[in-house]
Amino acid sequence: MIIDKTALTLVIIGAINWGLLGLFKFDLVAWLFGGQGAIISRIIYTIIAIAGIWAISILFKDTDKCNNQR
Repeated sequence: MIIDKTALTLVIIGAINWGLLGLFKFDLVAWLFGGQGAIISRIIYTIIAIAGIWAISILFKDTDKCNNQR
């Protein structure tokens, strides 16, 4: 499902950003889009958070059912 892959991609981007923040105190999203307080940065943080919430549903999906639909 395309929404699942999109959500997982965004979660991975968020994880990389958190890794950079933890290791190097470097926030890639803030750097690219004008700081943590910039509206575009806040929108991106929110989209990634929604993707993370969606990824919770992926965790509980029946994988046998999904594999048989292909």
